[in-house]
Amino acid sequence: MSEVEPPLPVESREELVYLLGQACELEHGLLCEYLYAQFSLKRDVAEGVTAEQLARIQAWEQAIIDVTKQEMLHLALATNILTAIGAAPHFDRPNFPILCGWYPSDVEIALLPFGEQALRHFMFLERPEGMSLRDAEAFLIAGDATQSLRNDDDTNLTAGPAEWHTVGHLYRGIEAGLAHLVDRDGEDEVFIGPPGAQATTQVFEWTDMTAVTDLASATRAIELIVTQGEGARGDWVNSHFGKFVGVLEDFVSVRAADPAFEPARPVIPAFLRHPADVGEATLIEDPLTRRVGALFNAVYELTLQLQARYFVHHGETPEELETLATTVKHVMNWVMRHLGPVLTTLPVGPAAPGRTAGPAFEMVRPAFFVLPHRDAAWRILRQRLNQAGDVAGELAHEPGLAALSEFAGDLLGFAGDLDRHLQVRAGG
Repeated sequence: MSEVEPPLPVESREELVYLLGQACELEHGLLCEYLYAQFSLKRDVAEGVTAEQLARIQAWEQAIIDVTKQEMLHLALATNILTAIGAAPHFDRPNFPILCGWYPSDVEIALLPFGEQALRHFMFLERPEGMSLRDAEAFLIAGDATQSLRNDDDTNLTAGPAEWHTVGHLYRGIEAGLAHLVDRDGEDEVFIGPPGAQATTQVFEWTDMTAVTDLASATRAIELIVTQGEGARGDWVNSHFGKFVGVLEDFVSVRAADPAFEPARPVIPAFLRHPADVGEATLIEDPLTRRVGALFNAVYELTLQLQARYFVHHGETPEELETLATTVKHVMNWVMRHLGPVLTTLPVGPAAPGRTAGPAFEMVRPAFFVLPHRDAAWRILRQRLNQAGDVAGELAHEPGLAALSEFAGDLLGFAGDLDRHLQVRAGG
């Protein structure tokens, strides 16, 4: 164990917002990595595993789901802190893979199927602050691909990258920066965001959800994120890091008993279009797979738009806010989480023989997440939910895709929930 990394320099609100933006991107990226690994898992003995092996796979999936739910909480908490200091929610990020140069030199985010490489990568990203641990072999650091860091003589009028190396290090830097600005400028000058824009336990039903309105509540939120991710200082057994250590040990044991055991489908991250911020990309060529991939991308975008509207809401009633929050949760849990494993059964096409399509979580740029005008936002969200529901209903008639009929009903039901609020406003 090496020394704990030094605090990050924060002398302005702009630098704090920059670091919190990176924290949101990191939480968002980890969430997608974990979902991708979950979606890649085999789900039936017909896929070449024994009943005993399938039971282990299901246990590993549950561990990933538990971690993923907490990552969703962490993203909401980081967004609460951003909102509390007067900034907008940050759900944008580069497309995957996010390689060296966007973050500090040893931090990379990429989509990997479940297996030893993925688990070692997850452990590296979630490792406790100060722990010396190498990333998975698939992640090779290019020595000259580093950020241009802020110089000591910068004016602090604009923000720039800082050198952090673990999730804990980044959040401890944010925590110290908040404390410094409060000490220098006063709490009322730092926490200037509207308290009503905070995600709370009552709305999102997370018992650990913390509204952030001052330094004490911000510190509690950060402590929860760090403790759940890397563990309390010196105690990581029940943290994300510890859970991945346990899953890796179990996986290695099962693989040792059967060297041919493969728990994941032959997935590869596959795009509908080649993103401008990605070098080499595998494109989906199979027509049916493209349609399912487009539906997945639309559902993913909808979760981000719904979340963004919640955090920038203006004029919504408490009942409308509850509907937004409930819809976010249900689109994520009822639709996207079950649509992903359907996509990973489908072929990429001739360019990738024998490979199936892993969702790339495509980010269309420029991003279209923040919908700032209330009536227009609700009408757009209703329209997109209806469109996605109609497409899911059409796809349900294709061979092997009957399960999408349930997703269609869910999506159309969510659109109906929003429509009822719009009709009440129109009648009022």
